[in-house]
Amino acid sequence: MDPHVSLDGPGDLASRIYRQLREAILDGRLRPGERLPPSRELARRLDVSRNTACAAYERLTAEGFLTARVGAGTFVAPEPAPGPVRRGAPAGRGVRPRPFWDTLPRDAEPPGTPPRYDFRIGRPDGELFPLATWRRLLAAELRASTVRTSGYGAPAGHPALREAVARHVGLSRSVRAEAGDVLITQGAQQALDLVGRVLVEPGDRVAVEEPGYPPARLLFASLGARVSGVPVDEEGLVVAALPADARLVYVTPSHQFPLGTPMSPARRTALLDWAVRHDAVIVEDDYDSEFRFGQRPLDPLQSLDRDGRVVYVGTFSKTLLPMLRLGFLVAPASLRTALRAARRLTDWHGDHAAQAALARFIDSGELSRHVRKATRVYGERRDHILAGLDGWLDPVPSFAGLHLCVHLEEHAEEVLERARLLGIAVEDLTAYHAEDEGRPGLVLGYGAIPAERVAEGLRLLRSCFS
Repeated sequence: MDPHVSLDGPGDLASRIYRQLREAILDGRLRPGERLPPSRELARRLDVSRNTACAAYERLTAEGFLTARVGAGTFVAPEPAPGPVRRGAPAGRGVRPRPFWDTLPRDAEPPGTPPRYDFRIGRPDGELFPLATWRRLLAAELRASTVRTSGYGAPAGHPALREAVARHVGLSRSVRAEAGDVLITQGAQQALDLVGRVLVEPGDRVAVEEPGYPPARLLFASLGARVSGVPVDEEGLVVAALPADARLVYVTPSHQFPLGTPMSPARRTALLDWAVRHDAVIVEDDYDSEFRFGQRPLDPLQSLDRDGRVVYVGTFSKTLLPMLRLGFLVAPASLRTALRAARRLTDWHGDHAAQAALARFIDSGELSRHVRKATRVYGERRDHILAGLDGWLDPVPSFAGLHLCVHLEEHAEEVLERARLLGIAVEDLTAYHAEDEGRPGLVLGYGAIPAERVAEGLRLLRSCFS
């Protein structure tokens, strides 16, 4: 990497070059063993004499910062003298974000060693992902790329993937969509962001489930919306409790997050009727319902919608891998142009090679095979959890997804801390309430824990209650 050298400042030219290269070595921008440009090349780039460049290099070499290898070049010394910490950006005195951003928690710590008994939610098992097949498909797309096809792509996504997604959700979930109705996104979170940008004005009311998915609530609040939690019971969102001025309603009707209960047919009809009467839009997040373990799946709101009130959001993060960052939305035609424009203004488009590979993955039947295999594996783990809870805790009825929920009589802070010390990762239900603590409980995921560890993990978890 060629270092940037400015000739501004005090001293002769050789001293200025020496000083800036020395600072780059001391603060880590030039790393040990890194090769510097030849003195002739450096002199040409800076428009100075070669003797000037050589003088700077010779001084750095004499002080132990550089080493010269005959026939190879000039390199940063393996162990240069210690110096100050790498310099960073200015502190920015007086430059502050909007107050909302100061209310958010800090970034999570970088991942370390996974817990021995991992009951965290929203984590599919990466070992189940057909990596060899994915590598082959992705490599084929990269080999097929040309100068003509490697420019900027369409904001709506790769045409083949949009067609494949429309067929896939049409067959597997009865979603009514053609390729033109589909917009490919960087996961479901970007889909929510695009919908919010297009539909929500600062001060608009947005209704979300309580308890519910925190990133959705926070995203809409970041756009200036007034976010209101609406209670959830055994039939799903309580439609009668919706605020009359809600512009947008965010729901997870197939597998309520985090309780796991499906929205009843009566509630689905009531919600659609409410949206028509109040001129509102429903965002239906169908995040992990492809994994089903009983009962016939209910039709999504989108397939029941006759008035163009529902935006259907899906993701491949749970069915495949979160790191792929591939999701989609299906929107009414009246929103199509605005959503594509919003995508173009945010990040223009995603990785078209990965999108094309996913299209082949779906069209070849690999996705369906993977979902069937993963459902069997997750179903076994789920059965182990239900067996371990039998006679101890009663789970909330749930027949899909990668987690289930249990209610408790008392809050579980001390239990969770004891569990953590034993290497058990389990989540507190109250963390998904925003407006009150709600009923205490635990949320148990089975995407990341092997079946053979479930029984022992639950035994140890039970010991934490005594």
